[in-house]
Amino acid sequence: MALTVVDMKSIDSLAKKAHEYKEKGLSEKEIGDELHLSPETVTWLLTRGLKGGEPPKDVKIGWRSVGVYGNRIGFLAAAMTDIILEESEKAGAEADTIAGVAINGIPYATLISEDMGKELAIYRPSETRHGGGAWSSNYASVEGKKVVIIDDVLSSGDTISGAINDLQEADGQAVLAVVVVNKTEQNELLGVPLRALLRARAIA
Repeated sequence: MALTVVDMKSIDSLAKKAHEYKEKGLSEKEIGDELHLSPETVTWLLTRGLKGGEPPKDVKIGWRSVGVYGNRIGFLAAAMTDIILEESEKAGAEADTIAGVAINGIPYATLISEDMGKELAIYRPSETRHGGGAWSSNYASVEGKKVVIIDDVLSSGDTISGAINDLQEADGQAVLAVVVVNKTEQNELLGVPLRALLRARAIA
């Protein structure tokens, strides 16, 4: 369902939530992560009525019924694990490390690393590094490792692309990216295969 056809009450509710997050100091990228919307949609919601115009095409992803219980997150993580095993078999190569993108990719990556008996790395996107970020030193190093990158929703691909670039800078290698929902037509990012449990695209 495209955001353009969501009823006005839903749009008003999203705009209100976006403004609440903005008042708490979250950036538009962080608000987008919280609401599962693209930064462009968040910008439109925050400036609606000032600039006018049609909203960008986007899909609102909501899964509070999943996110409030760890066992339900575990069910999705198990499906993602199955995809990783399938892709590893096709590629004839096995990853060393599972990397979760902060903040929403971390629960899935943690459970997947446990299921697969792999190291866990954490990637923190940065607003000031032009699409890049940093690998947390509190978790596994990605240096010299084959890494599967895990996130919840892929809207533009910028965050995972940043993780792939920063992984290369750290002398690691991204072998696969897996997300819960892919809101694009992309099947790879920077040459790295991209898989998702679900693909959701606006068609109007």
